[in-house]
Amino acid sequence: MSVPLSPFTVLVVDDDRAGLESVRLVLEREGFRVLGAESGREALDVLRAESVQVVLTDLMMPGMDGIDLLKAIRQVVPGTDVILMTAYGTIEKAVEAIQMGASDFLTKPLKRFMVLRAVNKVAERQSLLVENRELRKRLEELARDREIIGNSPQMRQLLDLVRQVGPTSGRVLIQGESGTGKELVARALHLRSDRRERNFIAINLAAIPESLVEAELFGHEKGAFTGADRRKPGRFEQADGGTLFLDEVGEMPLHLQPKILRVIQEREFYRVGGTEAVKVDVRILACTNRRLEDEVKAGRFREDLFYRLNVISLVIPPLRDRREDVPLLAQHFVDKFNRVNHKAVQGITRDAMGLLSDYAWPGNVRELENVIERAVILCTSGMIDRADLPDTLAGSGGSDAWIRIRMGTPLDQIERLVIEETLKWTRGDKKLAAGVLNTSLRTIYRRLTEYDQSAPGDDLPEGLDDESDEK
Repeated sequence: MSVPLSPFTVLVVDDDRAGLESVRLVLEREGFRVLGAESGREALDVLRAESVQVVLTDLMMPGMDGIDLLKAIRQVVPGTDVILMTAYGTIEKAVEAIQMGASDFLTKPLKRFMVLRAVNKVAERQSLLVENRELRKRLEELARDREIIGNSPQMRQLLDLVRQVGPTSGRVLIQGESGTGKELVARALHLRSDRRERNFIAINLAAIPESLVEAELFGHEKGAFTGADRRKPGRFEQADGGTLFLDEVGEMPLHLQPKILRVIQEREFYRVGGTEAVKVDVRILACTNRRLEDEVKAGRFREDLFYRLNVISLVIPPLRDRREDVPLLAQHFVDKFNRVNHKAVQGITRDAMGLLSDYAWPGNVRELENVIERAVILCTSGMIDRADLPDTLAGSGGSDAWIRIRMGTPLDQIERLVIEETLKWTRGDKKLAAGVLNTSLRTIYRRLTEYDQSAPGDDLPEGLDDESDEK
């Protein structure tokens, strides 16, 4: 088992001093800072004076018993985890303790691996909560500046360019794969300009039938075509004084491109069916997931319009090239979909975050957003785990899974690694793991028991049982 990050403090409460010292010694060998108390009242005094992350308390004590202490802790230090231990444990008491907020319930005689497993589980969860708070703090800092979410070198470089280019009137061509957030970059440019108090108008040229694109862009006069029963302003007029974002500009019909060029050069246009020029002051931002240079060579995009739009080029890297941004983006989407779905998911486990960070994300940030929305909806605990993620990420559904083993690793360690990693892959299903490894379920149970007994610090103090149960 790994040594917890310092300082992680455990308070052990037991009126039996020998039992208290036995548990203290086991936890100190594992690297925890351990405090002791021989009564519930003494424990509350310690909690008021010390920063304690978890209380490991006996259930049956004179005066204030473990249940009463749990209730008091919920009032005095509600963020502290509580693990109850008793020689008189019943299912009813366990259920009562868990319903009241206990993190775990252990029965005596205590087994070393059970104590360490319970405390390490709490330590891991609290460490994750600290990491998630840090992620939220960084997200709040970015939100204050109305920034795009990302802290990788590529995104910092992009954001530096946005800060430089935003306040100018220069036209910008934003390039990147689908789902990378091109419109977010366009909005960031608009918000940094002196046009931020005026309209930001976006039009997706790929989503509009070719026959309607001109009327959508320039508007039309009454009677210009069948069904035109009134004058309608187009997107250029709506964006006057502000910014017009031409989404997927590479889809623009070739016959309309000279008219866009005229608006850029003359700052005027004619509505469909109109004879009077309409003057506008519009900053044009455009984006594409195509290489417009190739479109120019193929004769599908005018070269002069390309150079007019491409005064400044911003390229958004795909998510697979900036995977260090995945945790920050994932936490942002957890918070977003918590609000939308009235959920209270606190964060993402390290196992699940590892899957998210290792995935190639062909759909980029948009795909990550969809995955996190699904996970928040399906999550039934406080943390998104592997089981809440799609099979394409979690390694099931026929996907291949691999284990890398360093040359020279002893055979017994290889066997242990293969079993433990297979269990992760099967999400803890021991029967399925046995089938995958072509061995018996009994062998899986026996090996797991051996691994628990062979953990560091095998020499147990008197009073702590060394016998392991089958899991």
